[in-house]
Amino acid sequence: MITPTLTALTLLAQTDGPSLPGAPAPAASAAATEAGGTVAPSASGGSGFMIMMVVLLGAMILFSFINARREKKKRSDLLSNIKKHDKVLTIGGIVGTVVELKDDSLILKVDETSNTRITFTKSSISQVIPQDTAA
Repeated sequence: MITPTLTALTLLAQTDGPSLPGAPAPAASAAATEAGGTVAPSASGGSGFMIMMVVLLGAMILFSFINARREKKKRSDLLSNIKKHDKVLTIGGIVGTVVELKDDSLILKVDETSNTRITFTKSSISQVIPQDTAA
Protein backbone atom coordinates (compact mmCIF):
# COMPACT_ATOMS: atom_id res chain seq x y z
CA MET A 1 0.00 0.00 0.00
CA ILE A 2 1.40 3.38 -1.07
CA THR A 3 0.73 6.32 1.19
CA PRO A 4 -0.16 9.73 -0.29
CA THR A 5 2.98 11.27 1.25
CA LEU A 6 5.24 8.74 -0.41
CA THR A 7 3.49 9.31 -3.75
CA ALA A 8 3.94 13.07 -3.46
CA LEU A 9 7.63 12.66 -2.61
CA THR A 10 8.10 10.33 -5.56
CA LEU A 11 6.48 12.87 -7.89
CA LEU A 12 8.66 15.65 -6.52
CA ALA A 13 11.77 13.55 -7.06
CA GLN A 14 10.78 12.90 -10.68
CA THR A 15 10.32 16.59 -11.57
CA ASP A 16 13.08 19.04 -12.39
CA GLY A 17 12.18 21.18 -9.36
CA PRO A 18 14.23 21.54 -6.20
CA SER A 19 15.29 18.18 -4.75
CA LEU A 20 14.93 17.00 -1.19
CA PRO A 21 18.03 16.68 1.01
CA GLY A 22 19.59 13.27 0.55
CA ALA A 23 17.65 12.55 -2.66
CA PRO A 24 19.55 11.61 -5.82
CA ALA A 25 20.41 14.50 -8.13
CA PRO A 26 18.30 14.98 -11.28
CA ALA A 27 19.78 14.10 -14.66
CA ALA A 28 20.65 17.73 -15.56
CA SER A 29 22.61 18.12 -12.34
CA ALA A 30 24.40 14.81 -12.92
CA ALA A 31 25.83 16.18 -16.17
CA ALA A 32 27.01 19.30 -14.36
CA THR A 33 28.61 17.14 -11.68
CA GLU A 34 30.55 15.09 -14.22
CA ALA A 35 31.77 18.15 -16.12
CA GLY A 36 33.02 20.32 -13.27
CA GLY A 37 33.06 18.12 -10.23
CA THR A 38 30.57 20.36 -8.36
CA VAL A 39 26.85 20.63 -8.62
CA ALA A 40 25.73 23.81 -10.39
CA PRO A 41 22.66 25.45 -8.83
CA SER A 42 19.61 25.31 -11.06
CA ALA A 43 18.26 28.69 -12.14
CA SER A 44 14.61 28.98 -11.20
CA GLY A 45 12.35 31.82 -12.30
CA GLY A 46 10.41 31.87 -9.04
CA SER A 47 12.30 34.73 -7.40
CA GLY A 48 12.40 36.78 -10.61
CA PHE A 49 8.65 36.33 -11.00
CA MET A 50 8.03 37.49 -7.43
CA ILE A 51 10.20 40.58 -7.92
CA MET A 52 8.33 41.42 -11.12
CA MET A 53 4.96 41.01 -9.37
CA VAL A 54 6.04 43.28 -6.49
CA VAL A 55 7.24 45.94 -8.95
CA LEU A 56 3.98 45.76 -10.93
CA LEU A 57 1.91 45.96 -7.75
CA GLY A 58 3.92 48.99 -6.60
CA ALA A 59 3.42 50.68 -9.98
CA MET A 60 -0.33 50.07 -9.83
CA ILE A 61 -0.56 51.57 -6.34
CA LEU A 62 1.54 54.58 -7.42
CA PHE A 63 -0.64 55.25 -10.47
CA SER A 64 -3.75 54.88 -8.30
CA PHE A 65 -2.49 57.56 -5.90
CA ILE A 66 -1.55 59.88 -8.76
CA ASN A 67 -4.96 59.46 -10.40
CA ALA A 68 -6.80 60.05 -7.10
CA ARG A 69 -4.83 63.24 -6.51
CA ARG A 70 -5.61 64.46 -10.05
CA GLU A 71 -9.35 63.77 -9.61
CA LYS A 72 -9.38 65.53 -6.23
CA LYS A 73 -7.70 68.62 -7.71
CA LYS A 74 -10.14 68.63 -10.63
CA ARG A 75 -13.13 68.43 -8.25
CA SER A 76 -11.69 71.16 -6.04
CA ASP A 77 -11.24 73.44 -9.07
CA LEU A 78 -14.82 72.74 -10.18
CA LEU A 79 -16.26 73.67 -6.77
CA SER A 80 -14.11 76.76 -6.35
CA ASN A 81 -15.00 78.13 -9.82
CA ILE A 82 -18.80 78.05 -9.34
CA LYS A 83 -20.28 81.53 -9.65
CA LYS A 84 -23.71 83.16 -9.79
CA HIS A 85 -25.94 82.31 -12.76
CA ASP A 86 -24.11 79.03 -13.46
CA LYS A 87 -26.37 76.12 -14.29
CA VAL A 88 -25.37 73.09 -12.19
CA LEU A 89 -26.37 69.46 -11.71
CA THR A 90 -26.48 68.00 -8.21
CA ILE A 91 -25.61 64.43 -7.28
CA GLY A 92 -29.36 63.87 -6.75
CA GLY A 93 -30.12 64.82 -10.35
CA ILE A 94 -31.59 68.28 -9.69
CA VAL A 95 -30.70 70.93 -12.26
CA GLY A 96 -30.77 74.53 -11.13
CA THR A 97 -29.25 77.95 -11.49
CA VAL A 98 -26.98 79.35 -8.77
CA VAL A 99 -28.64 82.34 -7.11
CA GLU A 100 -26.46 82.85 -4.05
CA LEU A 101 -23.08 81.52 -2.90
CA LYS A 102 -21.95 81.06 0.69
CA ASP A 103 -18.79 79.49 2.13
CA ASP A 104 -19.92 75.85 2.17
CA SER A 105 -23.35 76.07 0.57
CA LEU A 106 -25.23 77.62 -2.31
CA ILE A 107 -28.83 78.37 -3.18
CA LEU A 108 -30.21 77.02 -6.44
CA LYS A 109 -33.26 78.27 -8.27
CA VAL A 110 -34.86 75.08 -9.60
CA ASP A 111 -38.19 76.37 -10.98
CA GLU A 112 -38.69 79.63 -12.86
CA THR A 113 -42.50 79.73 -12.63
CA SER A 114 -42.87 79.28 -8.87
CA ASN A 115 -39.45 80.75 -8.00
CA THR A 116 -38.51 77.63 -6.01
CA ARG A 117 -35.13 77.84 -4.32
CA ILE A 118 -33.25 75.05 -2.55
CA THR A 119 -30.10 75.26 -0.43
CA PHE A 120 -27.37 72.68 -1.15
CA THR A 121 -23.88 72.10 0.13
CA LYS A 122 -21.12 72.70 -2.40
CA SER A 123 -20.03 69.07 -2.14
CA SER A 124 -23.39 67.96 -3.56
CA ILE A 125 -22.67 69.61 -6.92
CA SER A 126 -21.83 67.02 -9.56
CA GLN A 127 -21.05 69.22 -12.55
CA VAL A 128 -21.45 72.65 -14.05
CA ILE A 129 -23.56 72.57 -17.19
CA PRO A 130 -22.02 74.75 -19.89
CA GLN A 131 -24.11 77.69 -21.10
CA ASP A 132 -25.13 77.63 -24.77
CA THR A 133 -23.49 80.51 -26.57
CA ALA A 134 -26.11 80.46 -29.35
CA ALA A 135 -29.07 80.95 -26.96
